[in-house]
Amino acid sequence: MSDSSLDKKAHFNVFLRGSGHHAAAWKHPASRPKEDLDLEYYANIARIAERGLFDSLFMADNYSGLGRRLEPFTLLSALAALTKHVGLIATVSTTYNEPYHVARKFASLDHISKGRAGWNIVTGHSQADAGNFSKPEHPEVSRRYEIGDEFVEVTKQLWDSWEEDALVYDRENEVAVDTSKVHEINFKGTYYAVTGPLNIPRPPQGYPVLVQAGSSESGKELAAKTAEVIFTAQQTLGAAQEFYTDVKSRLKKYGRTPDQLLIMPGLSPIVADTEAEAKDIEDEFNALLNTKQMLHKLSNYFTVDLSDYSLDSLVPVDKAKPYGSITTGITSRQEVVVDAARRDRMTIRQFIARSAAGHGHVSFTGSVLQTADFIETWIRENGADGFNILPHIYYSGLETFVDKVIPELQNRGLFRTAYEGKTLRENLGLARPENKNKAICALERTALKAQNG
Repeated sequence: MSDSSLDKKAHFNVFLRGSGHHAAAWKHPASRPKEDLDLEYYANIARIAERGLFDSLFMADNYSGLGRRLEPFTLLSALAALTKHVGLIATVSTTYNEPYHVARKFASLDHISKGRAGWNIVTGHSQADAGNFSKPEHPEVSRRYEIGDEFVEVTKQLWDSWEEDALVYDRENEVAVDTSKVHEINFKGTYYAVTGPLNIPRPPQGYPVLVQAGSSESGKELAAKTAEVIFTAQQTLGAAQEFYTDVKSRLKKYGRTPDQLLIMPGLSPIVADTEAEAKDIEDEFNALLNTKQMLHKLSNYFTVDLSDYSLDSLVPVDKAKPYGSITTGITSRQEVVVDAARRDRMTIRQFIARSAAGHGHVSFTGSVLQTADFIETWIRENGADGFNILPHIYYSGLETFVDKVIPELQNRGLFRTAYEGKTLRENLGLARPENKNKAICALERTALKAQNG
């Protein structure tokens, strides 16, 4: 353990998801499935997270299926008015949007929240999404990432199209905006040609915090180049350390340092005062599972139908589809899930239970002290900079973590006792990006003044 790891503080995000992240959460008597579209329900979750000094809350999104999800910008803008500190991270696809729309919406959210916005950059993962956007097919992975890379660059340039001091509101001279400090970007690339400028000033954070949620090779490279936070999925400390070292080692070629990127694996904790009580809670939720549905879903990773096997037989890992062969869904998740089954020699019954708890992320069931030990080990041993928390059920799963695990981590000096700043960047310890146009525009103005004598 290095000396620097002893000084690390954990960061936490809470992942919003209906009744909770356990596959059977909505069936539990304590859940509130009819409140999936209710603002006050999500406001209460946000307030709990803020009471626990969480860095942020995160809303995933897609453009097809029956997910019953509110549109992220609409919900997070409402939550911005009901909270003061917690960050607000929205998933937005680069495949089914335009850079101008996304730049404008995130700038708006960042202004409304006074600097608490974050963008979870995804490239999309469903053929059904394509069908809803008049597209004949969903682009294959490498092309999606090429589009995504260019999309992010256009968006950054649009945010930079306004210099910070462009708004002058000079009543005497009747000048509200110094137009010499608002610039066209005239971007021309392979996929986009955008003139600019944006029609809203630069966000308070410069850019919203840029998040990337993927562990594929293309995803890791995009993260190393662009992201400031990674939401990822590893199920063992060893796998987490390997991923942590791999991604952080890629930063140098992009002129970045390891502290400019925070890695936050998903963690689905079931916590109680004792391990036995936590195990009872886990058993209670697993008893509510629809086994047939789970087998159908998990069979997507295999060339065989798992329902043809006994629940107590070992997972047929030799029948797993080749990694990378799945082109829909989160393509990197297949490797994580199947490798866990192989490593732990799981029975199909165990495989179902593990998958139900954290849908591919690491799950942990134990006492408050055991949970704090788990988190401390991953942080100190460079498996994570923090965690994307996936409560098994709302509200109680998050409340237990906030009211019991957080104080224990604070006692260990591993978590803040107050928010450090006012923006999401400040609380994550991330620098505010300089406007890339600033130096260029200053030189242009100097040259123009010289030309005019």
